[in-house]
Amino acid sequence: MQVSKRIAAARPLATTAMHERVDVLKLQGEEVIDFSIAISHFPAPEHVRAAVAEAVQLPLLPYTAVGGAAALRQKLAAKVGAENAITASAAEVIVTNGAKQALYQSLYVMTDPGDTVIVFRPHWPAYVATSQLLGLNIVLVDQPARIDAAFLDTLPRAKVLIVNNPHNPSGKVFAREELLAIADWLRARSAHCIVDESYEKLIFEGQHHSLAALAKDWAEIGVVTIFSASQSYAMMGWRAGFAVAPAVLVKSMEALQGPITAAVPALSQVAAEAAFATGDVPELVADYRERRDLVVGMFSAVPWIKMTRPDSGPYLWGDISGLTMDTNAFAETLIEQYRVAIMPGEALGCAGFIRIGYIADDVATLKRGVDAIIALGNKLAAAGRAA
Repeated sequence: MQVSKRIAAARPLATTAMHERVDVLKLQGEEVIDFSIAISHFPAPEHVRAAVAEAVQLPLLPYTAVGGAAALRQKLAAKVGAENAITASAAEVIVTNGAKQALYQSLYVMTDPGDTVIVFRPHWPAYVATSQLLGLNIVLVDQPARIDAAFLDTLPRAKVLIVNNPHNPSGKVFAREELLAIADWLRARSAHCIVDESYEKLIFEGQHHSLAALAKDWAEIGVVTIFSASQSYAMMGWRAGFAVAPAVLVKSMEALQGPITAAVPALSQVAAEAAFATGDVPELVADYRERRDLVVGMFSAVPWIKMTRPDSGPYLWGDISGLTMDTNAFAETLIEQYRVAIMPGEALGCAGFIRIGYIADDVATLKRGVDAIIALGNKLAAAGRAA
């Protein structure tokens, strides 16, 4: 049977495809170290699991409103007010199955096919894949070390700008001044913005600011802010997320969500309520910071890689362009010969880079995986010198 034209050109996300490949190898009895995505070695918070366990015993778990239970939306509005300094009402909150559903629905209701969306590079692959599914004109722009008015003035006119703060994969945390410059640009260009703040709690250095907190007219500008429990609370499989958006967009997103998934499952909403009431997670952040420093230290004496020390997030972003620009081939050799999975930079828009998710497994396994990456790189470097 022939599939539709609109899906024929679509491909699975590279991140998902690599992780699924790891799962297949493990089912075949292979031992594989998976750095391709970020799966925390921490369990979901105990109070989240307790809340869900209690809810399971209820005699009835009814459908909720499509956009989420009213009480939950009120609590999420209070959360962004208290923690993110975003002034929002329950009518400006929609509960979604993780960040991806919020992203898709936001873009769907904010754009029409052919509209331009700007995505900073490197990027989370879902930004580009979702834009492609919606028939948008994608403009990829290299994200500078510092965003200012001069840089923003070089950007083309666009319907939507996508900002990832904190940033995957670089770990950049946008400064207050950068976000204010973006807000000014949005007003001047009559553009809208989707801000993905999924890693808001994973801050090692600096301070996280929300664009919608600094731009008090965020609803008039058309700013959508996305939150997820997946990384901030080690709840990858729970699919608990939400978005804060102008009420008119929330209503439109509900109209889209209704015939697709309807409301997020009641148990996931229970989990979301407990998770987003947690606040900061100092033990998790301290553990990740130690791991970050360990891995950056292991790479520090390796001449063929420039590994940045991220200010946030569950990933490391390494420049191996001096060794090879073909990081697809590097990643393929690594998983085939060393049984270590990473994400090649091509999947995130930047050849010559690799992304390493460093928060899974125990520290001994983490070290073995990094040693394998170094071994392969040293082997290729030696072969290059011999040639």
